[in-house]
Amino acid sequence: MLIATGCYALQPVVGQPLPLGTVVSLSINDAGRSVLSGTMGPEISDIQGRLVNKDSAEWVLAVEQVSLLRGGEQVWSGERIRVKSEFVSAVSEKHFSRSRTVIVSAAVVGVVGLLISQGILGNVLGDDSKLPPDTGVSIKYPRYIKR
Repeated sequence: MLIATGCYALQPVVGQPLPLGTVVSLSINDAGRSVLSGTMGPEISDIQGRLVNKDSAEWVLAVEQVSLLRGGEQVWSGERIRVKSEFVSAVSEKHFSRSRTVIVSAAVVGVVGLLISQGILGNVLGDDSKLPPDTGVSIKYPRYIKR
């Protein structure tokens, strides 16, 4: 999940039409919070989802996540919501971020390498180099057992 989050970043949309299906984040203003509180809950900061429709009057999103003013997020499962354009203070588009992906991937590799080098992960993965040495005692079979 951490790697998937690191792969994307929100970038402001400036005057360009967005294709349907694009993941966008709508920042909601005070008037929008007041109107949407009955259907989406109070203290909405941002609504993120796939763009279903857009005209000059409203946005229609299949909502994936709602961010709250005092922190925290609510995960949604694609419910469609209509938001009037007058309730939106800013729009951002979700883009693949190569630099964030490289940084997060390097951090994950570093942590895994550190765990392996310290023997923490080796026991979980079955590292045989940490087994105690052979004691020299062997099991001998009595002669009367037929093999």
